[in-house]
Amino acid sequence: MEHPENFLSLVISDAGNAGDNLALCAGFERGDWRRDQFASHVMEWLPEFALSHAELREMGHHNAIKLTKKAAKIVYQTEKYGLRGEFGEIFLHIAIRQIYKTVPAVSKIYYKSSVNETVKGFDAVHVVKNGGDLELWIGETKFYNEITRAIRDVCEEIVNHLETDYLRSEFILIQNKIDESWSEAKELKTLLDENTSLDKVFKRACIPVLLTYDSDVVKAASESNEQYIEGLKLEVENAFNSLRSKLGAAYKERFGQDLPVTLHVILIPLKEKVSLIAAMDQRLKALQL
Repeated sequence: MEHPENFLSLVISDAGNAGDNLALCAGFERGDWRRDQFASHVMEWLPEFALSHAELREMGHHNAIKLTKKAAKIVYQTEKYGLRGEFGEIFLHIAIRQIYKTVPAVSKIYYKSSVNETVKGFDAVHVVKNGGDLELWIGETKFYNEITRAIRDVCEEIVNHLETDYLRSEFILIQNKIDESWSEAKELKTLLDENTSLDKVFKRACIPVLLTYDSDVVKAASESNEQYIEGLKLEVENAFNSLRSKLGAAYKERFGQDLPVTLHVILIPLKEKVSLIAAMDQRLKALQL
């Protein structure tokens, strides 16, 4: 499944037994952080993020503009859009597609049943073929400007979402949204079936977590040089350690055992969340004209 060309650079990558720690950067151009270019790149992903498998299969030169406008309208539901989490969900979608070559199983936006309703559930539902088996990737994201708050909130959300009753209800919702014509539909439905033990699901599941924050290192930089990368490493290392420590402790306190799934942590340091929202908002509005 093809996707737009890569824009974000993988500047930090640390693989571990419990999962990867990664940082992505939008980069710099002529001394400025590439806010506008990043916002434009996000727009390229709208059709894949918001449309169904069937619609994407039918997308071509004859209807590309029409379907892109439709995707923009689906995503942009309210004037309060910039205060909500759909932007973060698109970032998560982009990151795991680019880095891990995941395939979307269900368009997250399909969880909405009415305009302006807050989307609940996992922030991404993707799959990866690994050694012939299908892996379930259920992602969480926080599009925040402050990393400490993002870590606190995402840890609480992950632990709540791994409750048995919650997982079972979400799996039913996901099964009901799967496109029957999709090649992986049958295998994924079998994995999510109520008769499949959660122990088996956990062995074939992964939680990618994407967090954004306003970065002091990004604000102080004008190019992606060695000094910038070293500064970023120091900044994100604390975040990686804090998230894994807090989540592990919270899960063990709730369930009495270690976290049973692989956790990939992806950080996107921003220069300024507010101005990035404005740039993306402007482009979303323009696509609907």
